[in-house]
Amino acid sequence: MLCGVSDQWIPCDIDPALHPLVSARLRRGPVRLTVDGTSTLGHLVESVGVPLTEVGVLLADGAPVPASHLPSPAEHVAVRAVSRPQQVPGAPLRFLLDVHLGTLARRLRLLGVDAAYDSVDAGDPALAARSAAERRVLLSRDRGLLQRREPWAGAYVYSHRPEEQVRDVLGRFRPQLRPWTRCTACNGTLREAGADEVHEALEGGTRRSYEVFARCTACGKVYWRGAHFARLDAMVREAVAEFGAVPPG
Repeated sequence: MLCGVSDQWIPCDIDPALHPLVSARLRRGPVRLTVDGTSTLGHLVESVGVPLTEVGVLLADGAPVPASHLPSPAEHVAVRAVSRPQQVPGAPLRFLLDVHLGTLARRLRLLGVDAAYDSVDAGDPALAARSAAERRVLLSRDRGLLQRREPWAGAYVYSHRPEEQVRDVLGRFRPQLRPWTRCTACNGTLREAGADEVHEALEGGTRRSYEVFARCTACGKVYWRGAHFARLDAMVREAVAEFGAVPPG
């Protein structure tokens, strides 16, 4: 199969882990990239559906080359997926999620991962600019968004299922987990609060039934171990058992 109209093409060996990203029309056989003397290898790889955020190494005749490499018709190129865990320069590791990943954002926050998210669609240019300004890894299922050049770093979220999305992100980036330290509503940090301090935010039954509370330092939301705690705690324990957590203190 050909990408483009030129009759000069090169075979492209794409890592099996990246096959789900390849355009559907190109999945029925070996991928071939058109070469025209001006298109870079990075551009050609993205033209078949694979964002460079998902590429670990580009090879030309077995040797690593940059995305700016201009391939020739005599070359054989290969695309290797990012290694896991992926090392992201700078610290601390922080994320920015697009409008379609609200459940993932809340679950990452539950685990104490800094996950910025806004339920209002800010648009691709604004998301890309925020990623660059705040040095956040942009998480998205929109390949077009990840192919923009502005984001500081990015990653494609492969699954539609939130539980698989969490494992994907944790397995790829291995962020430090600090469960129960972030507000799932706004991403702010939580602090312990006495019953008297949060009295005005509680209904009578809650005031009588619980003694331990936490409050968001940003939005003021109050938390306690209510009816959903057992389910959430099981989710947290499963993630910590597989990926570890930072000891408290």
